[in-house]
Amino acid sequence: MDSFIGIRFKKETAKRFQEFSKTHFKSHTEALDTMLDFFFYNEISPKEKLGPTGRTIEASIKKRINAVIAIMRDMEKSQTKPTVAMLECLFQTEESKKKPLILEKKIIEKKNEVRPSAGRAGFLEKLNGSNEL
Repeated sequence: MDSFIGIRFKKETAKRFQEFSKTHFKSHTEALDTMLDFFFYNEISPKEKLGPTGRTIEASIKKRINAVIAIMRDMEKSQTKPTVAMLECLFQTEESKKKPLILEKKIIEKKNEVRPSAGRAGFLEKLNGSNEL
């Protein structure tokens, strides 16, 4: 069996350590060993500050994320949507009815004209030898 030694602590500090030890470790000795190992292996002093806490880091990250979201929304409103609209207008094709040119229309009307012959109404007359009407 291991031998024990008594160390003097203030009453408040001893109670805090006992509560901490009971919640996280099986014994007070294991708690103190683990704490000492932590400081030894990580080469830090218990008096040093480790930097910002998790809450302050989380708050600063949320602020940065909100700023990025605001920038992206602004870009979407001022750049992306107008550009997409312009591209859609450029690539949008309307199927327009092909209208013949005015000259073509006159030629087609002349070709389709029906002329009754002088003697008989209702018969077509050949204009010349090329079978044009």
